[in-house]
Amino acid sequence: MRAVILAAGVGRRLGHDKPKILLNFGGRTLLERHLAILAALGVRDLVIGIGHEALAIERALEALGQTDVSTIYNPDYEQGSILTLWCVREALAAGGPVLLMDGDVLYDRRVLAPLIETHHADCVLVDRAYEPGDEPVKVGVVDGAPADFGKTIDPALQPYGESVGFFLLSEGMAKTLVDTAGQMIEQGGSERPMEDTIAAVLRAASPPFGLEDVTGLPWIEIDFPEDVARAETEILPGLIDEDG
Repeated sequence: MRAVILAAGVGRRLGHDKPKILLNFGGRTLLERHLAILAALGVRDLVIGIGHEALAIERALEALGQTDVSTIYNPDYEQGSILTLWCVREALAAGGPVLLMDGDVLYDRRVLAPLIETHHADCVLVDRAYEPGDEPVKVGVVDGAPADFGKTIDPALQPYGESVGFFLLSEGMAKTLVDTAGQMIEQGGSERPMEDTIAAVLRAASPPFGLEDVTGLPWIEIDFPEDVARAETEILPGLIDEDG
């Protein structure tokens, strides 16, 4: 299995220049934690889409001795994250199942393991314990299967929970995702978030995506200064050793 991590964004809402994937929690950056968790789960084929402070990320990989990790630079990283998705299109569509992951998430291997071990060919991770509002990316469900996805979903659907930002894609779905991203960009959608492509393929998927529920497990997406504070005080104490 291959993993593709998106880590090109500027992270303006945090109010500093450091790439979010290099934020340090408990003596380890998010990058180090991703690497340790993926290795512990047997995933060693890794590609990272980079942009903002790309050299800092590459130097961090070098310092960690991660010479086998590939990086792909998005020169237009200040536009929509759909462009980073497009830049890593060859890695996504290289064949076989692939994990697509946001780089700005603090978590432990118990969160990612269900996605690797799932029986679903295409799957999203969902946490039912989330705070309603405009910011969470929500998953709407029909008959137990994801039917809508986004910060705003079909009002006829009851939101099942929040997306963790990690996805398992089959070879065919990964290629469909790449094609969808290309079409959106061609139609003037270069400012769109990559989540718009996930939403499009998820809504049209037949058979539908599956879902794995990670409610109760420790994770947080880092977008705002208050997320950093919560990560340090609430999430970090609940994490298990990634190397175990």
